[in-house]
Amino acid sequence: MTDYYEILGISRDAGEAEIKKAYRKMARQYHPDINGHSKEAEAKFKEVAEAYEVLSDPQKRQMYDTYGHTGRGGGGQGQGFGGFGGFGQGAGFEDIFDVLFEGFGGRSRQRPTAEAGADLLTKVKITFAESAFGVEKEVETLRPVPCEDCGGSGASEGSKPTACSVCGGHGVVNQTQSTIFGSFARTAPCSNCEGTGKVITSPCKSCSGEGRKSKREMVKLKVPAGIIDGMRLQLSGFGGAGRRGGPSGDLYVDISVTADKLFKRVENDVVVTLPISYSHAALGGELTVPTLDGEERVSIPVGTQTGTAFRIKGKGFRYLDRRGRGDQIVETVVETPVNISEEQKRLLFELAEVSGETGDDNVGIFKKIKEALGR
Repeated sequence: MTDYYEILGISRDAGEAEIKKAYRKMARQYHPDINGHSKEAEAKFKEVAEAYEVLSDPQKRQMYDTYGHTGRGGGGQGQGFGGFGGFGQGAGFEDIFDVLFEGFGGRSRQRPTAEAGADLLTKVKITFAESAFGVEKEVETLRPVPCEDCGGSGASEGSKPTACSVCGGHGVVNQTQSTIFGSFARTAPCSNCEGTGKVITSPCKSCSGEGRKSKREMVKLKVPAGIIDGMRLQLSGFGGAGRRGGPSGDLYVDISVTADKLFKRVENDVVVTLPISYSHAALGGELTVPTLDGEERVSIPVGTQTGTAFRIKGKGFRYLDRRGRGDQIVETVVETPVNISEEQKRLLFELAEVSGETGDDNVGIFKKIKEALGR
């Protein structure tokens, strides 16, 4: 026979608490009801119980440590340890009972506690600017709230809930549970009163005895600066009302940020495209740039090309997790002049001639291509 200490997976000097802990863990693991009454599990369960019966009893443990499984001693009667049949004596019947019914609510299951209200979910749209600087919105909700007419009791005026006749007002009823050891009584919530212990004989007409009714309300929502499209905010206690004195649920709000025609967000930076004229790109100068905070003047260097980016510090989105703001990125696009006047044409031709390019045969352009190809 396998050593009892090996069966429970403990050392020979294990204390009482360690023995009990190991037993309860393995008894739950191999309980026949959990393992579909498997023969292997049942045999292992009996083995675990027998080991615990011996090792949890100081006298039996001492005899086992001295004589092994023969159990000689106590007058040399050679009676052994009685195997699995020792339950209810030195084996700790209450411990076995606890393990059996731990999955069924235990021996002293209390009536169900108060029931929390349901969580609610809604959506709110905000503008790009509102996401940058934050905003306070009013959110319309339709949620269960305590009935004002009955104060949440569910009973009509002048009446009150009475004790349930099925459970006697306890909220629980006794049921019989069959196991390999026979039938045992356990408690379960009373279905007649839903575990409340009370029934309503004269329900409130306003809420039909529910104690709650739906109500439309406007809830104030503070949207923080820097919020990102798709984020979810939580308003604690603004969900559905609870039952039997339970707390209200929460209201969750999904934020949707509308796109802006001018600005684009990249992480905490703001990107804006700035069209500049051919002359500004060539000669440089100062230009006015729109930002989230208003207009800013930026210097455009001589020879600016399409795609050149400028950074304006601290003009982006606020950080949600720390102080400070991102930057604004200004990306330039050089515009080719269209619908030019005769005077403008003349000046451009002169520029082309000075640059070694002509407007009619693109000699200068082809020359640059050949140079790039090494020809």
